Formats: sequence, C-alpha cells, structure tokens
Amino acid sequence: MELTTTRLVAGGDALARGADGRVIFVDGALPGERVQVDVTASHTDHQRARVVDVLDASPHRIEPPCAHARAGCGGCGWQHIDVDAQRRFKEDIIRDALRRIARLDRVPLAPTVALAPTGYRTTVRALVVDGQAAFRRHRSHDPITIDSCLVAHPLVDDLLVNGRFGNAREVVVRVGVATGERAVRTDPFPAEIKVPGDVQHTERASVREVIAGITFRVSIRSFWQSRPDGAEALAHLVRDAVGRGRRVADLYCGAGLFSATLDAPGNVVAVERDRHAFADARDNLRAASVRVVRADVAKWRPEAVDVVIADPSRAGLGRAAARVVLGCDAARVVLVSCDAAAMARDIGLLGDGGYDVTSLTPVDLFPHTPHIECVTVLDRVD
Repeated sequence: MELTTTRLVAGGDALARGADGRVIFVDGALPGERVQVDVTASHTDHQRARVVDVLDASPHRIEPPCAHARAGCGGCGWQHIDVDAQRRFKEDIIRDALRRIARLDRVPLAPTVALAPTGYRTTVRALVVDGQAAFRRHRSHDPITIDSCLVAHPLVDDLLVNGRFGNAREVVVRVGVATGERAVRTDPFPAEIKVPGDVQHTERASVREVIAGITFRVSIRSFWQSRPDGAEALAHLVRDAVGRGRRVADLYCGAGLFSATLDAPGNVVAVERDRHAFADARDNLRAASVRVVRADVAKWRPEAVDVVIADPSRAGLGRAAARVVLGCDAARVVLVSCDAAAMARDIGLLGDGGYDVTSLTPVDLFPHTPHIECVTVLDRVD
C-alpha cells in the first residue's frame, strides 16, 4: 500500500488515511513522506502499518547514527530523524494532543529544554542472551546483541558491553555520574555474574547521585530520572513554579527529587507507594524535614496545600488521582508528565476542576525516541 503521511501523533507514529477513509498509524514514517507500507493490524476505525520503502523522503530523515539501530534495535525509535527536527516534532505532538484530547487550541508552550542526545542514560534495562546484554528488536520480543549503546552513559555502556550476567533473563544497570558508583540487578536474583569489583550486586544495591548540589541515595529498584542533567532541569522548573514558603504536596515523590530541591518551602508532605522509593525518600528528605507518607496517591486522603506537585508514571493521573489533586484545593498544580496523551487527558481533568494552564515546558529527556517529558503549571481560576 502506498500512503502520504500528514503529521506525527502521540506514540511517535505518522498519520495517514487509507483509500477507505480509515486512519492509518504508520511506524517509521515522517510527516509529508510518500511511503510504501505493510499493514500490521486492522481494526474497524483504524489500521497500523510499518514502512517498507520510502518513496519521497522528508528533508529531516537521516541515516541512524547507531549501527544497532540500523540493524533493527528498538531502543531508539527516532534515530532516523535529525535531532533538531525531533524536538520540533515533539512540540507538534504536544499541541496535537492538547487540541484533540484537552480541547485546548492555545497553550503557552515554552521553548524545549535541549539536552545532550548521546551518552545520557544512567539506568538501562536489558535482556540477557548467553550471558551478554541485549536489547529487543523494534516492536518485537526478539533480542539483538550489542557491542555499544549510543545513548547509554559510558559507565553504563562499559557494563553492558563487558559484563557477563550468567543465566539471568534480564539485567538492570544503574550508575551515579557524580560519584562513579555502579550497581546491577539481575532477574532472577541472584545470578552468577562477572563485573568489576566496584559494581554492587545485592538486593539492596544503590548508587548516590548529586542533583542541584544535593546528594541522593537511589536504590536499584527505585524510580529515578533517566539522566542527571534532565533531573536537574526538571527540579529547577518545579522549584521555580512552586516558589518560596508554600505548603506543598509532592505526589508520586519517588526518591524525593522535587521535595529536596524546593526553595525554602513551608510544610511539605511527600507521597509514594513503592516501598523502595519510599525508603529512599525517607533517607533523602530527613534533612529537609519533609513528612513522607507511603500510600497510593489515588487512595490518599487529600490535605489542604498551596501547591501540588504531581509526577505520575507514564499512565498519568487518571480520574481517581485527579480527584485527589483537586481535593487538595491548591492555588497551583505543577504536573510532570512523560506521555503527551496522558498529559493532555490530565490537563483536561484538572481543567474541569477549575484550573487553567499557565505554562508548559517540554524537556528533551529522551533524544532519539518519541518520548516527551513536560512540566505544566496550572493555576486555579477564581
């Protein structure tokens, strides 16, 4: 089938229309390209397809810089797009999601915070094949072994390439850039592995990282931002949005990044469900005198505060957690999102509860992928 694409949508696929009028989501295409595709899935109202040949290429299409991406590795789904265009396309995806899902045509979108496009990931999960690290092929469970990773931090890349992980099925590698500390966790645990002597391999393995001058303990099983410069950029945006002397609820606080980096806050309550992240948060926030609560945000009883910070998983807040945020009766909500569609839905839910978007700042945390991190500031309308 031959198609001409129009725009990119949340998830990174290009949009086209079939001869019968159905929407077709095209994997591997850029806006304005004429492509030959194979249909991979067909539904009543839409189809999915993948590019098999590019007949008229976008000027933003490039040869993927990584040999493994050229061979089919699925870790970086956008290596065929030049980096500057990636950022513009992500901004377009944000606007499209806000129009379609939140019904917002005009949102004050700030310039994207650009970060280094290579050597950035400090946490990587990999398959293990014959004792060696491997990634999955694009949109497949099939493994592809690697001898380097374009986006892994050099401390991570060294372990992925030279580590041997025995009979494990998967391995997680995490490093602290500021400290040089490294840790791995295998599944199953334990496993017979061969790594340098400095690498931790225990159930309670952790590394220390420094963000905005503050040292954090981050367990191998806790959520943590994928790169320290990205964590610092997000922390600065959140801190500036919260201001000084405010009562704050830090929901989905993880290891305590945002609570720890606030500027002279008033009372702060930090809420986290995961037991590993909760333990890290208690350790990291002791000096900040933050009250850390272990609870599912969707079931937590709201407390009256001036500002809510919410950094949910990729699935976003959803209705139950949005009700909790609204129940805090805050003048401002600072929403940190990593999925454009979920973000737009959550902005719509908060908008129904009386909040308008004051600013939205994309942070390019994941170059060479369609993933988008955004900090949205919403203020209550009187």
